[in-house]
Amino acid sequence: MAMPQNSTTENVFHSSQTLNFSHPSHRSDAGRTFGAASGRDACGTSLSNGTASSSAPSPSDSCAKPLCSTTPGEEETQFEEGIKYVSAEGEELVCGWGRFAPACLQPCNTSKGVLFFLCMASFLQGMIVNGFINTVITSIERRFDLRSYQSGLIASSYDIAACVCLTFVSYFGGHGHKPRWLGWGVLVMGLGSLLFALPHFTTRRYEAHAAAEVDVCRGNQSLHCSQAASSLSSYRFVFMLGQFLHGMGATPLYTLGVTYLDENVKTNYSPVYIGIFYTAAILGPAAGYLVGGIFLNIYTEIGREIDIVPENTLWVGAWWIGFLGAGAASILISFPILGYPQRLPGSQRYNVMRVSEAHQIKDGSHKKALDPDFGKTVKDLPGSVLLLLKNPTFIFLCLAGATEATLIAGMSTFGPKFLESQFSLSASEAATFFGYLVVPAGGGGTLLGGFLVNKFKLRCSGIIKLCLLCTVWSLLAVFIFFIHCPNMPMAGVTQTYEGSALPRGHLNLTAACNAECGCLRETYSPVCGSDDIMYYSPCHAGCRKVSENFMNGKKVYRECSCVNKTLLPGPSYAEAGKCISSCVNRPLLLCFMFVIILFTFLSSIPALTATLRCVSDRQRSFALGIQWIVVRTLGGIPGPIVFGSMIDKSCLLWQDQCGEQGSCYVYQNSAMSRYTLIAGLVYKVLGTIFFIVACLIYKPPPPESTRNSSNASENGICDLQGHKP
Repeated sequence: MAMPQNSTTENVFHSSQTLNFSHPSHRSDAGRTFGAASGRDACGTSLSNGTASSSAPSPSDSCAKPLCSTTPGEEETQFEEGIKYVSAEGEELVCGWGRFAPACLQPCNTSKGVLFFLCMASFLQGMIVNGFINTVITSIERRFDLRSYQSGLIASSYDIAACVCLTFVSYFGGHGHKPRWLGWGVLVMGLGSLLFALPHFTTRRYEAHAAAEVDVCRGNQSLHCSQAASSLSSYRFVFMLGQFLHGMGATPLYTLGVTYLDENVKTNYSPVYIGIFYTAAILGPAAGYLVGGIFLNIYTEIGREIDIVPENTLWVGAWWIGFLGAGAASILISFPILGYPQRLPGSQRYNVMRVSEAHQIKDGSHKKALDPDFGKTVKDLPGSVLLLLKNPTFIFLCLAGATEATLIAGMSTFGPKFLESQFSLSASEAATFFGYLVVPAGGGGTLLGGFLVNKFKLRCSGIIKLCLLCTVWSLLAVFIFFIHCPNMPMAGVTQTYEGSALPRGHLNLTAACNAECGCLRETYSPVCGSDDIMYYSPCHAGCRKVSENFMNGKKVYRECSCVNKTLLPGPSYAEAGKCISSCVNRPLLLCFMFVIILFTFLSSIPALTATLRCVSDRQRSFALGIQWIVVRTLGGIPGPIVFGSMIDKSCLLWQDQCGEQGSCYVYQNSAMSRYTLIAGLVYKVLGTIFFIVACLIYKPPPPESTRNSSNASENGICDLQGHKP
């Protein structure tokens, strides 16, 4: 009885089937092709799709010897003599571009080689989209006169493009040549980065000069308000197009890239490979924040003399350098990925060894996916979607992923803001603290999740239980947000200038000590007085002089009439910046936030692995595409909106832009912690419920099918280490 020709079909073999592993015959000429009909792998091992040949050794003999028994230098000789490796369908399995497939590239034609280049691509994607974009968005607003909602549209263009392209890419790319889809996607992403940097070279030079000092007590101060839109704001469409290309290019990476790794490695090693791949994607944003911050300390017009410093609100850094470098690197990385074959040499071994764990639908419609021709045309698209919708395990895993994505998106956007408010940090200090939390907790959790699945050889039901356990632990850690740090006292906002408490929402920034200064509400530049009380600006603190000597690297203001002299004898003064918080709860909050991030990311790779295993082999790419659509639509896109609207409810002091309300300057820490607790509990409880339901309703294949499939694999195929069955 012949084996099925299609290697991606769910393989359930009966005991009468035979897997033939013939030894390679001696070469008679340099141009001979191995395995044109029998599908030999890179080691020369034949994966026969026909019945056993009388001249072939038994499977046990094949397993008794190493998979690649070559003498030193034999591999080089084979490539020099033009040996080709082809699949059972006759497709060449060499690494190269068309006819150009030099022997020096073939050592990279392995799963580890693919993993390296895909990790580079995911690293660059994370650095560009989640690192550089978030770092430079303020500089772009300042340089091109953009409003906050316009920059929000720029950021959202990435998710919009991904949602538009996911169905098409995952459906057709899943049955096509995955490395080509991946390579072209990375190339498009690189072109999007170059396009994003283009406005710097097509606009006039940026002119900025030191503004008159309106932040000290001078009297009769005024600020010109210009509501006219600048022509530079039209460049937002170029940025949106660049982000759209970023989204299009990254779409194949996390759908086809994951399934390509899963198809070409042993089932037990798949979570480890995918975990390493996603860890690189997590490290990318950290590198983007670090490198982007360095570039922002360079003036945007490189080589030009300027009389302002980076701390000045008119400063615009060299935001465009990172996009040029990352775009060029993405284009270079795309070419090696384009050279990989549709499947790696030897991958058919792993496909026939694979034991199906797909959820068994009651009406038996899951058997439709066994048809080799199913899903290759557009007319099968509705049927493929319906097949996934009938899989309740897949649906609830998608919903659980959406709840986790909501928390990840919300915390990644507003996590630094939470730390900034609770611990009275500057924006850069808060970003650094958050980076210290995310890199080890997020990256370590992602790697650890894949390792645990591989270490304990978990099957689909066990993987879902691991996800449930991680979600429960992170749910318990969320209760830490009952604790908060008290607000630093701020004159006119949290208390009066005389020291009495102010009810929430009752601002009074004017007092007798600064009544003659004519301070502007539009000029927010917080200072910390020598009495450890914060003031809205040096002007609101009644400071009349600026000291040329810096204290602790900060500008110092003298003769401040509003600063209480009774607490500290001597001349009153104020330092630029916020007062330092001495919150005793800081270590506890940071520790439990680390635990929340760790267990949230710890469940990400197991949940992804469970998704791949609960659907049919031929639907894995399409299932990931549908899952990404659900996760982005229900989690990634609304997550920041939900968290942002809840955090805004705790705002004490809003920005005043010529009579219009802008962003929030000061938050009430107790309210911020309370709303964060509510959001965390709601989404963690929902995630726990969805994982419980997915675990209860999952229906694995019958034991007889699993046993027969395992026996067939053990009797016919060697382990990666060459062990006997």
